[in-house]
Amino acid sequence: MVGGLRTGRLPKSPELSFQTFPSEWSWVWIYPLFHTLATFVCHVSQAWLTVGITSESREGQNGLLDTLASLYHTSSTSEQRQMTVLVHLADSDPAWLRRTIIRVSSLYRSQILTGQLLLIHAPPDAYPPVNDVHPTVNDVQNEVSWGQIYSKQNVGHAFLMSFATKLSTYFLLIEDNVFCAPNFVNHIRSKVSYREPNTWVLLEFSNMGILGKLLHSRDLPLLAHFLLLFHKERPLDWLLLHFRTLLGQQSPVLCRPFLFYHRLTHVTFENKTLLGHEKDPPDPYTLSGTVYTDMRFSDTHSPQEAYTLDESFFWSYNVSTGNYLTVILNNPANLNRVQVRTGSIMDGKYILEKGQVELGYEPEGTPPQCTSFTILGRLVQGQMDKIILESTGCEVSCVKLAVNANQAGGLMIRHIYIWGENAKHRKDVQRDRDDDDDDDDDDDES
Repeated sequence: MVGGLRTGRLPKSPELSFQTFPSEWSWVWIYPLFHTLATFVCHVSQAWLTVGITSESREGQNGLLDTLASLYHTSSTSEQRQMTVLVHLADSDPAWLRRTIIRVSSLYRSQILTGQLLLIHAPPDAYPPVNDVHPTVNDVQNEVSWGQIYSKQNVGHAFLMSFATKLSTYFLLIEDNVFCAPNFVNHIRSKVSYREPNTWVLLEFSNMGILGKLLHSRDLPLLAHFLLLFHKERPLDWLLLHFRTLLGQQSPVLCRPFLFYHRLTHVTFENKTLLGHEKDPPDPYTLSGTVYTDMRFSDTHSPQEAYTLDESFFWSYNVSTGNYLTVILNNPANLNRVQVRTGSIMDGKYILEKGQVELGYEPEGTPPQCTSFTILGRLVQGQMDKIILESTGCEVSCVKLAVNANQAGGLMIRHIYIWGENAKHRKDVQRDRDDDDDDDDDDDES
């Protein structure tokens, strides 16, 4: 065992097999790696949901820390009490292990002490030797075959799932490079409550690989055994789907809107406008405002989430011509840029196919509505990023995203970003400058 970490073993070669991990592993010992510091123990009580993550080192990336931050920032205190986060540190590099444990322990000490965050590690000899995996035809030219890669992944996840068996009622598999939708625990719970427990094996809250897959914890020992039996044969995502069919669920159950998305560290689309990546873009300003819409939505993804600087988003479906989502600023502002991003960041789905952005002025009523609008621009492939002329961007009170055609299916509005400044503040600054100039003129005359 190492700091914040419990180590254990899977059965070794020549043939991997399954065995249940001992019951005392419901106790997690936490003490430092390579150093003698305080030792303390916490009891892990059963939660409603275990979020399982297997993490390895990636050069120049902090995916695990970002993922943990998203998990805790997007879940309420009551949700966190229902959730245990289980992280398998599956890399054998001791320097990475030590660095990761120290950083996670410093950031999430309280979660570790209460048993809400568990770190485990399988030693290198728990995995099959490299020469035990047969390379495929396409891998002859590679030093390390794909078979070796997914063999390690399968065994690592078998370890993760075996440990998670008695931690909770349900088990959610995610990855270490994702962000989560707000209140994802409550949303998952609402989906589960609508289904009889014996009518499903796997619920999917993402359509990407192994991300966002929900299972009954009671099925984890069998799944871990299954992964060990076929760890050399197929990648994990294929084995998960085959396991689902073997247990009687023939068709996938996709639960929309999806709650988990990969973080991208590089551009993967030829059309870069879908992602909106820029080299060192300036941060948008946080001009306070309220978002109104006449589109249908749920509490999981409210309109206000389209106007935040985090990874949350607004979700609607089956929108119609004339529908709108409007940011009404608390005070008029002088804007110099507006950016709108719609659709999934991974595959470009759920964009607003036909829409435009309008700037509004002179609000009236309660709630306030702007009385006049100017078209700023139309969306292209669901995106828009527009520099605003000073004459148009002056004294703006509303930024409106309007739907120009009926659209079946889902709509995701990831964000509306605004660059500008409070018009009143600018007037005050200008007034102070004018007063200073007048004082200087008086001094010159005297």
